[in-house]
Amino acid sequence: MPTIAVKGTHDLFAEEAEAYSYIQNVFKAASELYGYRPIETPILEYTEVFTHSTGESSDIVRKEMYTFSDKASRSVTMRPEGTAGAVRSIVEHKLYATNDAPLKVYYCGPAFRYERPGLGRYRQFIQAGVEAVGDDSARMDAECIALAMNFLKMLGFKNLVVKVNTLGDPESRAKYRDALRDYFRPHLGEMCEDCRQRFELNPLRMLDCKVPEDQEIAKGAPKMKDFLSPEAEKRFYQTLSILNDEEIDYEIDDGLVRGLDYYGHIVFEVHAKSETGSDYGALLGGGHYDGMMKEFGGPEEFDHGVGFACGVERLYSLMKDNNMLGDIDNSLDIYAMPLGEAVQDAMYLIVEQIRMCGYSCELPFHPGKLGSMFKKAERRKAKFALILGEDELEKGIVQLKDLAKKEQIEVKIEELAEKLDELFDALDEEEEEHHHHHE
Repeated sequence: MPTIAVKGTHDLFAEEAEAYSYIQNVFKAASELYGYRPIETPILEYTEVFTHSTGESSDIVRKEMYTFSDKASRSVTMRPEGTAGAVRSIVEHKLYATNDAPLKVYYCGPAFRYERPGLGRYRQFIQAGVEAVGDDSARMDAECIALAMNFLKMLGFKNLVVKVNTLGDPESRAKYRDALRDYFRPHLGEMCEDCRQRFELNPLRMLDCKVPEDQEIAKGAPKMKDFLSPEAEKRFYQTLSILNDEEIDYEIDDGLVRGLDYYGHIVFEVHAKSETGSDYGALLGGGHYDGMMKEFGGPEEFDHGVGFACGVERLYSLMKDNNMLGDIDNSLDIYAMPLGEAVQDAMYLIVEQIRMCGYSCELPFHPGKLGSMFKKAERRKAKFALILGEDELEKGIVQLKDLAKKEQIEVKIEELAEKLDELFDALDEEEEEHHHHHE
């Protein structure tokens, strides 16, 4: 009987689980500010959902998918990313027929890639992403980038910069692929096996190679911007102009291609820099895509989209390293302290009422010494202690102690809910003032 988790997976509990939950809640809140609505698709999809949409040349399809045959010999795959499933769902349920364009959705859930587990990389990871489909405008692309930036700012990241590039329209890409093949052909003998395959399937992928020697060769490759059609160039500069208006910092990065075959026009990554100016690398990435809805049988006029995705693990590890998780409130509102078995039943009913008023409250099932209960309350970071002994019960009161200020008051049991509202409102106001003072 194995007693350890499968290689490349990890358990989440205590502070780490709370931090993951916090990141996902901020992501949902940011997405909803921009009018995105939740979508949840199955973890298991037919393999073609990914091979057709993600592209045969992407590393995900070629090397990283968890694919197997089910009992009826159908090929199924555990989702390696969220876009394909979301678009498949939009087409299957004809959501484009009952929603105004653009149709905006966000998702957050586990994804699976069979790659060598490394630092902060897992075979099962949580991917958060958004998709906006059905409107072919530079403004929709720019809005998606603004959402990405604001989500990261809401998490507390500073010194953010967007790296952008354009992959143009299909006509521009066809010319560019020919130029790349002409450039890389004489170097193929000295490049890695992956690059030799990419050369055949999609030479744009060669610009994304992680092998240092191949990166050197790629530095001299032709640039996409020299092959843009006038329309594609105009579209790119339209998007950049909107980013300028919104005062979003960006850098044009000619080498940025992103790892999936469905992208066209603008592609982007958001990078964060440390206080000392070193680049932490990409926190999230995405771009514009056309042709994907049609691939699944959707209507031509809806066949444009833009989105981004990020790994929650990556955000968590950076936030942890940079002490950005201190603001997560995992404290308990009230720790109940029954003094003896005789008051345990009465205390249980009081605690249930407190919870129904929306305050988190914990009650030990076996009353202990007052000192040890105070220690437990401290470990749970409780704000108040609620103390009930036989004398209090007779008088119909409880003792309420503010554990930070060490102040204790008597409250009538029937007035407890009202008193708690008053005390917690005052706490919220103090916190607000403290926050403004620090800003």
